[in-house]
Amino acid sequence: MIWTGDSPPHVPVYELSTDKVIDVIANMTTTIRTVFPNLQVFPALGNHDYWPQDQLPVVTSKVYNAVADLWKPWLDEEALHTLRKGGFYTQKVSPNLNLRIISLNTNLYYSPNIITLNETDPANQYEWLESILSTSQQNKEKVYIIAHIPVGYLPYSSSTTAMREFHNEKLINIFRKYSSVIVGQFYGHTHRDSMMVLSDEKGSPINSLFVAPAVTPVKSVLQKQTNNPGVRLFQYDPHDYKLLDMLQYYLNLTDANLKGESDWKLEYVLTQTYSIEDLQPESLYGLAKQFAVPGNEQFLKYYNYFFVSYDSSVICDGKCKAYQICAILSLDHSSYIDCLKQHYIKYHS
Repeated sequence: MIWTGDSPPHVPVYELSTDKVIDVIANMTTTIRTVFPNLQVFPALGNHDYWPQDQLPVVTSKVYNAVADLWKPWLDEEALHTLRKGGFYTQKVSPNLNLRIISLNTNLYYSPNIITLNETDPANQYEWLESILSTSQQNKEKVYIIAHIPVGYLPYSSSTTAMREFHNEKLINIFRKYSSVIVGQFYGHTHRDSMMVLSDEKGSPINSLFVAPAVTPVKSVLQKQTNNPGVRLFQYDPHDYKLLDMLQYYLNLTDANLKGESDWKLEYVLTQTYSIEDLQPESLYGLAKQFAVPGNEQFLKYYNYFFVSYDSSVICDGKCKAYQICAILSLDHSSYIDCLKQHYIKYHS
């Protein structure tokens, strides 16, 4: 199981404390261990898994130590060591010893984090990441990257990266360099269902990235839409760990509130919904190119699933669609600007 972080409630800072945050993470950990006693779990820290929120440090802290103690049943000594030190770790997936999980602390790169404001390599995580990926490449391992805050651009606003732009460019460069090793990337944070395709400098697709929607709904005062709760199941090839398919499950919250009970259902199976072969970068790239066609019905589905089927009447065209398409296809600054120009011309000619 991949658990991409953010257990505490998203409430004003004065309503929480370090101890309350640790208690919430402890409750979640206990719940997961009780419901799935035999499952290997790989957690990542979110920006709300700290107090004050977003201010995750570059050195050891009460929270880092607490989660290391809580997650001992799942993680080995080496993983716990770096988790205590900087909130990140790596571990092989037993019994698949050619598969490695790298859990990054991308909260160190988040704009509201004032502790890391002028740091180019907070907690030396880049140096550590490159050395792990380099070793994995030599040892012919495959890697899944997991983290809370994703790379790339937010699909609901113009020219805004989820993390600081400097760090986004840096991570994209590392992921390009080791794209033959990395076979999947999994993120959270946005509470929305989206995907991205990382391309190399020449524009060829080389990596598939997935942002999972949240179990909790969230919306800002300005947003009309929120999300239904969602969880997902990935299918992968046990020989080379390539991602084959994804099953997204959801809870219709409006229904559940009316009936006073929850009824989780399958929302969609990715390959079936979009008539694609698998979740490989080439397949997703081809799909995103279809989305870009004006009036494309596949994109209507994608935008409905973006909010986890919260409101199927919602329409996304013009600027809204350009932001969505470019967020899928263009993860670095220069390709994103080019993409926006291309789509603005298309939608405004």
